[in-house]
Amino acid sequence: MKIIFKLHATLRDYLPAEATHHRTRIEIDVPESTTVQQVIDRYDMPANLVHLVLVDGVYLDKKARSVRVLQSGEALAIWPPVAGG
Repeated sequence: MKIIFKLHATLRDYLPAEATHHRTRIEIDVPESTTVQQVIDRYDMPANLVHLVLVDGVYLDKKARSVRVLQSGEALAIWPPVAGG
């Protein structure tokens, strides 16, 4: 099944090779019953960089990521920690 995978800021470096450098999102194929954490693991994103995780705009805390199964067409968006003033 296909989902939209969005990585923001420094996490863009973890997008699949077929994504062009200026893109922050790509459509990817994942097996049925794939969890959010399985996608994070698939792209080798360091846990300390995976801060804000949303599925179709809904926040998922760390515990929910390993049990939340993605559905076809959903958008998974991930941001690293951000600091500023």
